[in-house]
Amino acid sequence: MSAQQLAFLSRAQQTHSELLQLQHFPVRTKLKNWNSSFEQRKEAKLKTTRTIRAAAVAVAATSLTACSTYSVSRYSVSADDVVALRSLPPNSVSVGAFTSPSGPVSEITCRAVGPIKTPDGETYADFVRKALISELKMAGAYSDTAPTQITGVLNKIDFSSNSGMWNLDLSLTSTNNRSLSVTEAYPFTSSFYGETACNQTAQALMPAVQDLIGKAVQNPGFPAMLAR
Repeated sequence: MSAQQLAFLSRAQQTHSELLQLQHFPVRTKLKNWNSSFEQRKEAKLKTTRTIRAAAVAVAATSLTACSTYSVSRYSVSADDVVALRSLPPNSVSVGAFTSPSGPVSEITCRAVGPIKTPDGETYADFVRKALISELKMAGAYSDTAPTQITGVLNKIDFSSNSGMWNLDLSLTSTNNRSLSVTEAYPFTSSFYGETACNQTAQALMPAVQDLIGKAVQNPGFPAMLAR
């Protein structure tokens, strides 16, 4: 092969190599651009997923903090208590403050589901006080200006929504320096389910207070508290 032929062959090989480089250049560029676009889409998808997860956590937290409220029924006068109180002189007694050693408590949380509250947001001690006043008024024995006054201390009020029990302890004292104490362990039907159990617990307090007041006013020592 002559020198001229060798030179021609070398130039042909060089040209072929340059053509191959030009042919593959767009492919490499396209691959690079596709990889960049893929990474961008992947990052955007991850951000969306994080946002959705954060929103779900926020909704779950809101659901946990939001809770139901269980209201106690308004007090209803007991016929037996009224009959017992009608033996008292008319307009012979007034009712002063009722307190509690634990302070002014108007709600008790039930199973971390929600609070059990009194009908008008009053304290539990005041709820019992109003119950006694209702009984005395119905019997005609109550007067705001009566010379003898009864005050009370709600020593204990708690419940078990699992076993179904309200526990109450009340002490009454008159201005005659006489006193009496009564307790009530009131059973009720509860439930395994928190929502049902807490609702039944709230509904059971009113009859539990009825029984508590009944034990007080039907106690033989109650009329003696009002003796002058």
